[in-house]
Amino acid sequence: MSSGIEAIKWETGHLDLLDQRLLPTQELYISCSTSSEVADAITQMVVRGAPAIGVSAAYGMVLACHSAFLQHEGSWKANIVDAINELANSRPTAVNLFWALDRMKRLINRLPDVQNPTASLLDEATNIHNEDIESNKLMGKLGAELMAELSDTPFSVITHCNTGSLATGGFGTALGVIRHGWAQETIKHVYADETRPWLQGSRLTAWELERDGISVTLNADSAAAHIMKQGDVKWVVVGADRITANGDVANKIGTYSLAVLARYHGIKFMVVAPSSTVDMSLVSGDLIPIEERTGTELTSIQGIQLSPKNVGAINPVFDVTPADLIDAIVTEQGIVLKPTLEKMKALLG
Repeated sequence: MSSGIEAIKWETGHLDLLDQRLLPTQELYISCSTSSEVADAITQMVVRGAPAIGVSAAYGMVLACHSAFLQHEGSWKANIVDAINELANSRPTAVNLFWALDRMKRLINRLPDVQNPTASLLDEATNIHNEDIESNKLMGKLGAELMAELSDTPFSVITHCNTGSLATGGFGTALGVIRHGWAQETIKHVYADETRPWLQGSRLTAWELERDGISVTLNADSAAAHIMKQGDVKWVVVGADRITANGDVANKIGTYSLAVLARYHGIKFMVVAPSSTVDMSLVSGDLIPIEERTGTELTSIQGIQLSPKNVGAINPVFDVTPADLIDAIVTEQGIVLKPTLEKMKALLG
């Protein structure tokens, strides 16, 4: 059921990250031996996807603390503040990043200054990594079962961006549901939005699904309404970078448009994300910081200029889908149907 892709690999003394900017034409790993290199890899989109960012940041903390201990034995804790801040600033929207850093910081606070922290922190980072894989598999099962309960015949789905092994510790969130649904013969076909401007759908999702032997067709983002109108698509299934207490969801730009289209066409909309993606400190999506990247990502591809050079571009990386457009939020702790503040609190506290 899984493609066996390892996008994040810890090797002795360094972290290897599959450079997702080069896929699908090249499979090349970048080796990070410092926390700064990990932070840069996150910023530069070598690794992307909220769960994968969190896992990578946890390993980045291992590298930061190991280096600080070697240079400042007895006072290493006081010398990791800059490294923590650098990792925290690498991508502002993905709450899994801050969740993983906070979990590592809680362990750091319990360790004595005179103790080499490397082994303990590596165990914790490995736990975060393995827990993410297990939660992905559970979410995949829960989401696919919900789809099967509501559908008598096999159907097609639309997905956006990349939410598979490349975007997580392994297996995938929304793609985890798709993998389970395909294995159960509930899902018969996947439409993958190309996902401009980084083309994660065409470069990454189509690549993963083809490797798994799952029937997939690539489509321009703007073709989604036309595809929905044909009547074969019964679900839109996506991931999330942050979910607020009321069930609003920040995800890759274009997700909000899909939710609006799905509602018009009577298609159900599912969000799949681990509980670490839920930020109960924010009461609504209006409070989520939305990352904006350089306009050149939109105006050119691989150095080829697509627009007049003097025309500016707006490049928000995420948008927020209101909870009232969402039929189900699937986490490893359970499913919230028609999410509200009360329902989210009941599931996650």
